[in-house]
Amino acid sequence: MKFVDEAYIDVAAGDGGNGCVSFRHEKYKEFGGPNGGDGGRGGHVYAVADPSLNTLVDYRFSRRHEARRGEHGMGSDMFGAAGDDITLKMPVGTIISDAETGEVLYELLQPGEVITIAKGGDGGFGNMRFKSSINRAPRQKTPGWPGEKKHLKLELKVLADVGLLGMPNAGKSTLIAAISNARPKIADYPFTTLHPNLGVVRVGPEQSFVVADVPGLIEGASEGAGLGHQFLRHLQRTRLLLHLVDIAPFDEGVDPVAQAKAIVQELKKYDKALYDKPRWLVLNKLDMVPADEREARVKDFVKRFRYKGPVFQISALTREGCEELIKAVYQHLKARHVAEQPAQVDPRFAGEPGA
Repeated sequence: MKFVDEAYIDVAAGDGGNGCVSFRHEKYKEFGGPNGGDGGRGGHVYAVADPSLNTLVDYRFSRRHEARRGEHGMGSDMFGAAGDDITLKMPVGTIISDAETGEVLYELLQPGEVITIAKGGDGGFGNMRFKSSINRAPRQKTPGWPGEKKHLKLELKVLADVGLLGMPNAGKSTLIAAISNARPKIADYPFTTLHPNLGVVRVGPEQSFVVADVPGLIEGASEGAGLGHQFLRHLQRTRLLLHLVDIAPFDEGVDPVAQAKAIVQELKKYDKALYDKPRWLVLNKLDMVPADEREARVKDFVKRFRYKGPVFQISALTREGCEELIKAVYQHLKARHVAEQPAQVDPRFAGEPGA
């Protein structure tokens, strides 16, 4: 499912430096002439498409971005230095539009693409620029031109990296609310989630991923039971599935292992490719299990479920174990991203066999 991540930022390019009025003053040169230099240009604001980013979450915490102004001109024919530019890293696919008019200004479509979103002002002219045959001692100068200032809307359409899978009331909505910025409806009855929810999980600076929570599945979903499996299509482009299981069901007659196996079978019936995706087991509601029984219950579940992949024990309500889970997920996604990048071949050996 496409996820629209939005952010609003204010950018301001640097103003140009002012020109200078100055004259040469040297011994034996009574009329040295004008030597006031021009001001330096203001710094530009650039945007670059960074393929390592997939959300705009950082711009929700940092909204004002200003480049430095240019230095003023000086005497002795010295021009002012240009202001420092700033570069804003944005995910590939970011749409930059005017926040007031809605007009689309730029689109970052190619990795590494660089565009100028705010141009710095030109520097003003010093009096040496106004010297002529009839104006030998000009005292004119011009101020620097102002830099561009814009109020921009950033919009990004991305695909979810991680999908949450499980029975109704397995705690998927509680988990996505605990680890991300999503605020889905949470209640103590089944099928609280009626449509997919997406949230951005922030692991660290410029480290984040998108997680999707879809309505719960029940046995017979492929035949239309419950909400059916119509929402499973939103997980088809995810890189990792987290299978949430309620390790302490309210009804003691319910077998979590049987429910987990039923979910896996429904997944296999719907799409073999989705079934073959990396799938981690996340045992939720650990806070409902006495501490001295947790280890035995988890071992019994894994043994009966015949699962050999990564297992995480969490409590989405108390957030116990959630930090370890999101860090492991991010490292997995990062490794997948690196593995999918084309190999860099040294051009000196590009023609050799095996290169």
